[in-house]
Amino acid sequence: MRYSPPWLLTNGLLMTLYTALRLSRKWENFTVEPEPIYQEHIFIGANGTPIFGKYAIPNLSDEKPKGTIVATYGITGDLDNQWFLKILGRKAFAKGYAVVLFDWRAHGKTAELSPALTSDGLYEGEDFIRIANTAKQLGCPATFWLMGYSLGGQLALWGVKAGEAIADWGSDLEITSADIAGGAVICPSVDSNRSLTYLVKDELGKFLEKAIARELKKLVRRMAKNHPEVIDPSAVERANSIWGFDNELTITKLGFSSVEEYYDASCPLYFMPHLQKPTLILYAEDDPMFDPAIVTDLEKIAQDNPAIRLMLTKHGGHVGYISSKKCQYQYKDSDRWWAWNRIFEWIESSP
Repeated sequence: MRYSPPWLLTNGLLMTLYTALRLSRKWENFTVEPEPIYQEHIFIGANGTPIFGKYAIPNLSDEKPKGTIVATYGITGDLDNQWFLKILGRKAFAKGYAVVLFDWRAHGKTAELSPALTSDGLYEGEDFIRIANTAKQLGCPATFWLMGYSLGGQLALWGVKAGEAIADWGSDLEITSADIAGGAVICPSVDSNRSLTYLVKDELGKFLEKAIARELKKLVRRMAKNHPEVIDPSAVERANSIWGFDNELTITKLGFSSVEEYYDASCPLYFMPHLQKPTLILYAEDDPMFDPAIVTDLEKIAQDNPAIRLMLTKHGGHVGYISSKKCQYQYKDSDRWWAWNRIFEWIESSP
């Protein structure tokens, strides 16, 4: 797929750092669409877990909304500070889609409502579908597209998987598999075992990993204050890495004997060859967060499974994809948000 960044951002690490540290503060200067007026709602996910979200339904005088986008963000953050997700909401609403955005397990206001910890898709896939079910009852129209980026992309892939099997597990739901259109993800995490091992091989990777781990520690410290009967403060203090977070707080509650076993069980690479609903994956070869060898696996899956559309680019970094002026002109984009623009281009061309 042809994509070109500004020439200073042709390095994946620089793209990633620039996007996270600089563009996150001035993104609204480059965003055309206004913020929708959202309504807050507490959805109920898998195992009765309350999940905080917000939704907006466009009031179109001439036609019905095109469908609904259900989406969440990556490994850290919340609905208030995840600006990249806000851009998705703005674009979707402006294009005539209803929008549902949510704080996934252990994040944001969901962490205040429940002590349920993350499961990297094992429960979040069902969460996506149950949220879509309630959204439909609230007036959000079918069909539903499930979206996310980074670890949120992994969760959305699990959502697509869960959406294909509603008849097997969702007898209490009004929504059916036919209501789930498919998924679209940007730089999804698809193999945590390999990628974490790769990430900590050099000093820059260790820097990125430690930065994420610090944010995870802040997250669980807040959870420990809200749910002291469930979260062990000493375990929180021992969790000084992403692996340590899952080792100390996650795997025992989910019934796994090791972090490696847990990551293996939640790895989407194993079920992606069998997905049947249209699924778009945007992935950059220079993503500094993930093992480059994963690219070969994704190419093989996309080659063998016609439901998977892989947009593989040479550049883009991790959830960056800032387009150059030339690139914007070539695609006739009104802004620099290349990845979201391609996603809407794709879903609107889907049958």
